[in-house]
Amino acid sequence: MSVLLEARQVRKVFHSGGGMWGVPHENVAVDGFSLRLDDEVPAFITIAGESGSGKTTVARLLLGFAEPSGGQVLYRGRDLRELDREGQRQFRHEVQAIFQDPFEVYNPFYKVDHILETPISRFGLASSAAQGRQLIVEALETVGLRPEETLGRYPHQLSGGQRQRITIARALLLKPRLIIADEPVSMVDASLRATILESLHRLHREFGISFLYITHDLTTAYQVSQRLVILYHGTVAEAGEVEQVIKNPKHPYTQELIRSIPVPDPGQGWIEEPVAEKEETEESLVAAGCRYAPRCPHAQPRCLQALPPLYRTGPERAAACYLYDSAPQLAGEELSQVLEQGGAPHP
Repeated sequence: MSVLLEARQVRKVFHSGGGMWGVPHENVAVDGFSLRLDDEVPAFITIAGESGSGKTTVARLLLGFAEPSGGQVLYRGRDLRELDREGQRQFRHEVQAIFQDPFEVYNPFYKVDHILETPISRFGLASSAAQGRQLIVEALETVGLRPEETLGRYPHQLSGGQRQRITIARALLLKPRLIIADEPVSMVDASLRATILESLHRLHREFGISFLYITHDLTTAYQVSQRLVILYHGTVAEAGEVEQVIKNPKHPYTQELIRSIPVPDPGQGWIEEPVAEKEETEESLVAAGCRYAPRCPHAQPRCLQALPPLYRTGPERAAACYLYDSAPQLAGEELSQVLEQGGAPHP
């Protein structure tokens, strides 16, 4: 099996100043994260979790925008930190990003044509201006935009949904093997989210592009994903086939997330049952044990003493919870086995 991009036991620690007491503080954003993305079999994997769970940090590490404090991120078997100029160029060609705020990637002094012309010029995608123009037109039409209504305009003259679809078209121009999409619809009107998600899934289906979709929204994750990874305070709480995880969550944190999805019935409760929470302190979050233990209604003494390993709760399931300690343990790097079981995306 040819591996395009792999994270091996990646850890990221941010250090802050000591403040008035002079004691430096460590914030562990990602701890022991592993993931393998195949080059030959396109996948659509979602990493989900609440704010502060480490989702965006994982995306930045995989894109090479941040260096891991421990572990490795490998592109075709080579550490990202050791790539030469040609290796970096190839990596940027094959691994593209779509960010949360589409406006941030635009220079307001340039027309939107500029963001599409730049990759064509930088990567030599066209032999003439006419060919380059045709590539842009085809990319825009693929993501549902009309070139005559899009080109020649400034970013502020387009809607947020149009700007985001242009960034998707830009990524498509390079025909990448993988697109890492970090909250791509969170700043777009609800009426446009389905359109943009359909554009992403069409690229996956028709062009064989793998997606790593970063989101806090389990509803959209369920709509587009094959596999789902739930993060909590930088560690994997649960992972597996998306429908199984959503409809029958194993980890108490995943159960809490599912219960917090509002029911489509005005006047009804926001959650089906109350969430039993314990007081959460800063000290508890940096302890050696389970990060979720201070909030977990099932917490045991050992949950505070050691971080639970991943247990294989089914052929396509894994959960890091001592409730399943009778199941086989998975090493962190074996998480990819759960995520590579195959299966079609949810329709």
